[in-house]
Amino acid sequence: MFKKILIANRGEIALRIIRTCKEMGIKTVAVYSTADKESLHVRFADEAVCIGPPKGADSYLNIPNIMAAAEITNADAIHPGYGFLSENAKFAEICEQHNLTFIGPTPDQIRQMGDKITAKDTMRRAGVPVVPGSDGLIDDVAMAKIEAKKIGYPVILKATAGGGGKGMRVVWNEEEIEKAFDNATMEAGAAFGNAGMYMEKFVEEPRHIEIQVAADKYGKATHLSERDCSIQRRHQKLVEECPSPFMTDELREQMGNAAIKAAEFIKYQGLGTIEFLVDKHRNFYFMEMNTRIQVEHPVTEEVMDYDLVKEQIKLAFGEPISGKVYYPREMHAIECRINAEDPTKNFAPSPGKITSLHTSKGQGVRVDTHIYAGYTIPPYYDSMIAKVICRGRTREEALDKMDRALREFILEGIHTTIPFHLWLLHNEDFRSGNYTTKFLDDKNLAEELK
Repeated sequence: MFKKILIANRGEIALRIIRTCKEMGIKTVAVYSTADKESLHVRFADEAVCIGPPKGADSYLNIPNIMAAAEITNADAIHPGYGFLSENAKFAEICEQHNLTFIGPTPDQIRQMGDKITAKDTMRRAGVPVVPGSDGLIDDVAMAKIEAKKIGYPVILKATAGGGGKGMRVVWNEEEIEKAFDNATMEAGAAFGNAGMYMEKFVEEPRHIEIQVAADKYGKATHLSERDCSIQRRHQKLVEECPSPFMTDELREQMGNAAIKAAEFIKYQGLGTIEFLVDKHRNFYFMEMNTRIQVEHPVTEEVMDYDLVKEQIKLAFGEPISGKVYYPREMHAIECRINAEDPTKNFAPSPGKITSLHTSKGQGVRVDTHIYAGYTIPPYYDSMIAKVICRGRTREEALDKMDRALREFILEGIHTTIPFHLWLLHNEDFRSGNYTTKFLDDKNLAEELK
C-alpha cells in the first residue's frame, strides 16, 4: 500500500481524506495557502507544506508548487479531492511522469469524459441513453435555429467546457434563440476560455439523479446505488439524499446497469459518478460523468456502510473490486451543505471570523467540517464550510433527525444557509418527495426565510 499521500486540496475534503489515511496506516502531507495556515487539515496531517498566497491560481492550482511539495516530502501518491485539480488531465499526466500515483482515473479518461460533447458521443456508442441533441458544436445562430427545429422546442444551449450553470440558456421558441446564443457564448468564453456550445432537448420537470460507480484496473465495474441531487439553486447542489424518493427498484436496476456499462466501456479506473436527468415519466438520460470523489459521497457511505475514500485509494493502488452491486439497505441518508452565505440576501457570501461554534451530535448524525471557534473563513474559496449528514431507518426519520441536528448547530459570527435548510425541511412538497431541479425557481426565498 502507499506509504505517504499528498492531499492537493483544502478544507473538509482534505480532512476527510486524512482520516481514512490514518485508519489505513498511510502518512499524509497537507498543502496550504497562506490564507489556510490555521486550517485543521494543516494541523492534522503528518506534514504540511505552504504552496503559495491565498488565490487558488497561485496555490491550490499551482502545479509546479504542488509537485515540489510532493518531491521534498517523498510522497508516492497524490489525492486531488474534488474541485481544483481533481479533473485536470494535465496534472494527472504530470503525476505519472514523476512516478506519483494520481488517485483517480487516467489522463485519457479525464479528457474523454471532461468534454461534454465527447462524453455524450462516447455514451451513445456505449448504448447509454442520452438526451436528444446536436451531433457536435453549434457554429452560429443560423445553425442553432436549424438544430432547434430538428430537436423540437424547448431546447437548452450548453457550454461544452461548462460547469456550475455558466454558459447555459433555455430557449422556448425561435424568437429567443439569437439573444440566448450570443449571451451563452460570451459567458462561456469569459468563464472557461472556450465559447463552444452544443444543444440538447430541454427536459421538463427533471430530477438530477446520479449513480456512484467504482471500477478497477482489470476492467470490472460496480455501482453503489443512487443519490438524488435535485434541490439546486442556479445549478449548484444544496441538498442530496440516498436513496432517491423518486426511484423504483426497476429504475434503479436500469440506471445502475447503464452506469456499469458506461464505466466498463471506457475501461474506467477508480471512483466516479454518472449523472443522469430523469423526466417525470422516469425516462433517464446521461448528462455527464464526474471523474472524482463527490461532495455528496457521505450519503452513500452512510446508507451503504462503505468507505468510498478507502475504496478509491485501494483501487488506485491496483487492488480489484469484488464486482458486487450494492443496493440501499434499510436506511436513508440526507446531506445539507452549510455555506457561509446569507440566504435572506440572495445567498450573498459571508466570510469572516467564527466567534462561537457547537456542531450537531447524536446517533445517526455526521458533520464533515474544517471549521472551529476562532477560525476565520477566507473569502478566496468555495463558500461551503460544513456538511451535515443524517441517517435514519426511513426518509421521514432522517428528515426529522436533520431538523433536530440543524437546530442544534450553533454558529455565530457569520451568516449561513442553515435557515434555508430548516425552511426546506418543513416544506410540504419537499417532505413528500415531490420536487425537481426547478423546485426553487419560483420561490421568493428572501421573503420565505424572513
